[in-house]
Amino acid sequence: MSRILIVGGGPASHRLAGRLYHHGHQGPVTVLGAEPEPTYHRPLLSYVLTGRATPEELRLPPPPGTEVRCSTTVTHIDRARRQVHASGIIHPYDVLVLATGARTAVPRFRGASGPGVTVLRTAADCARITGDHVVVLGGGPLGVETAAALAARGTATTLICSTPHPLYERLGETASALLTQALVHAGVTVRGGRTVTAREPGRVLLDDGTPLAGTLVLCTGTLPDVGLARAAGLRVRTGILVDDRLRSNDPHIHAIGDCAEHQGQTLGGIEAAWAQADSLARILTRHDAPPHRSTPTVFRLRADIAEVACIGTPDTRADGAVRCLTYTDRNQGRYARVTLRGEHLVAAVLFGLPDAIASLGEFHRHGRPLPGDRLRLILGGPPQPASTDLDAPEDALVCLCNNVQRQALAKAWRAGARTVTALATATRATTGCGGCGREVAELCARWARQPRHEEARTL
Repeated sequence: MSRILIVGGGPASHRLAGRLYHHGHQGPVTVLGAEPEPTYHRPLLSYVLTGRATPEELRLPPPPGTEVRCSTTVTHIDRARRQVHASGIIHPYDVLVLATGARTAVPRFRGASGPGVTVLRTAADCARITGDHVVVLGGGPLGVETAAALAARGTATTLICSTPHPLYERLGETASALLTQALVHAGVTVRGGRTVTAREPGRVLLDDGTPLAGTLVLCTGTLPDVGLARAAGLRVRTGILVDDRLRSNDPHIHAIGDCAEHQGQTLGGIEAAWAQADSLARILTRHDAPPHRSTPTVFRLRADIAEVACIGTPDTRADGAVRCLTYTDRNQGRYARVTLRGEHLVAAVLFGLPDAIASLGEFHRHGRPLPGDRLRLILGGPPQPASTDLDAPEDALVCLCNNVQRQALAKAWRAGARTVTALATATRATTGCGGCGREVAELCARWARQPRHEEARTL
């Protein structure tokens, strides 16, 4: 029996352990996690910030057939003996999987690592964001989601980004400007083109000399956590280099998730991590398993302030073989930029167009040619009932990333999955880009309000 040891207690390792059990792995599986808590659903950390959920409610059930050890720090990998040293205990392995994730890229300025400053990577970090005023540094997805969540709970929030608008490089000028408007409308003060130069007691200093009071939250990007792999002599570039079997230069060691670099790319996000975990589980349990192939890139902002999504790789616009179609409605806060090669979607930036996000995402995922009436596709055609309406059709698609229909959520609810986290565990809804989290939460709330005698009829 093969002994599989997984280093890292995040969603990637949790998914891998579960899928190994699903595929019938007979040997022992052990997970070593550094955090004191069991694995929790990281994409919904913003729910903790807003007060809509507690850290305990985000916890995922232990994967079956797996020994999980929390508060375990790995200090050394002995590749010759196939042993991992962690918290004074030696763990032997036949197969080692590194799922060490990523760490926050902390900028260099005075006071960056001192009191009153925190990153946001774990549930414990949420508790460190205190006070009536908070300054969020970083104009990427995490910075926007954090600022929106803090404003929603009534905290005076300022978002600092070095670009003219948040998500400027992903969205472009028009859509990022619309995002700034949405943030301001939600109560966030946005300071574009600025950065932080120092953290002093009780305040933050900007590069123009402006002082801002409050806790400082660093949402300044991440770096793959490869220190353990590098010390063990594994090949590392940005991440741990792996082949199509997600295998490092040591055939007994694999890597998945934020720490892995496959085909020259490190793909952050839970959807990519879960796809790698699914592939590796098949690879480790089946001799005829296909090689891993990266899934199409889809980013969707996990915030209630606006429906924002990027599909595909934006830099394909520089390709001379593609053409770009744009639609702008500033009054209604809607924007689309669709990049085509022939009749196929290469990339898209979408703002305020939820129906287009769902439909174009499906065309991109399955590689189907777009219909001739592109404007109708972008605008969503005739109004459709929202998937969260109690009378919505059973096959209404709620989670695009994992193809979860309303009827699957209803079935899981009837079976006892009565929270967002429980539904995520049962159906995988919200575990992709997380953009459907609000819809799933609304379904939970509506179904919970129903009298028992009506539940069976309406579900």
